[in-house]
Amino acid sequence: MPRPASPPTVSPDPPATGRRLAAGVDPGAHLSSRAAVAADVSVAPGAVIGAGVSVGAGAVVGSGAVIHDGTEIGARCVIEDGAILGKRPRLRARSTAPRGELAPLVVGPGASICAGAVVYAGAVIGAEAIIGDQAHVRERVTIGERTVIGRGSSVELDARVGARVIVQSNVYVTSGTVIEDDVFLGPAVVTTNDHTMGRHPREEPTPGPVFRRACRVGGGVVVVPGIVVGAEAFVAAGAVVTADVAERAVVMGVPARFVREVEDEDLLERWR
Repeated sequence: MPRPASPPTVSPDPPATGRRLAAGVDPGAHLSSRAAVAADVSVAPGAVIGAGVSVGAGAVVGSGAVIHDGTEIGARCVIEDGAILGKRPRLRARSTAPRGELAPLVVGPGASICAGAVVYAGAVIGAEAIIGDQAHVRERVTIGERTVIGRGSSVELDARVGARVIVQSNVYVTSGTVIEDDVFLGPAVVTTNDHTMGRHPREEPTPGPVFRRACRVGGGVVVVPGIVVGAEAFVAAGAVVTADVAERAVVMGVPARFVREVEDEDLLERWR
């Protein structure tokens, strides 16, 4: 028997048409009377803004964007066409993910949520961060200021991503991953958190990897559960990382093996 649908998180409200609107709100938008939208916000036709949503000064909301109840959008944010903000998770019956009430999604000043991206309730997006087209950010994720999550990348629940991080296109960041400041993850990096692939007791932890400050991981790298990649380390493209990588180590291959240390001239402070 199919499970009942989740309750809506955009509360019913009369359409914006016929109400007194700020100059930048298109009459074709659906704007809850219980939303707080700054006077100079631009809202395109077809956008839906739910009850209790706050949208700061100078923000732009694109056509067809859906902002669910309670979401907080900072000043000067850009929410592009078709983005979905504040979505609630839909979990399978045997999922071990927490099911408690989620805090509202918070999007910091100057951040951009690009076309077709989905950002869940309970996440916090830092100032001037960019969530790329069709990217996916789950509940209770934190994204630091000026971080970029590339097109089609997925950041799973409870991951923590620091400031000024570059996550390129089609990267999979598994739940519980920790990514410190200034890390670089190349395209199609895959992280994992379950050695048993689902055949473990429900209470057994599934640790994601940890990427320490300013480490760099090349395209197509696979990182197995619980691995720590040290500060300023360099993982060459295509490697499979099955053991911890020391600070400043350069590793490559399948499995990844130590080759040399990162030279002083390649350290981050030389490239600020």
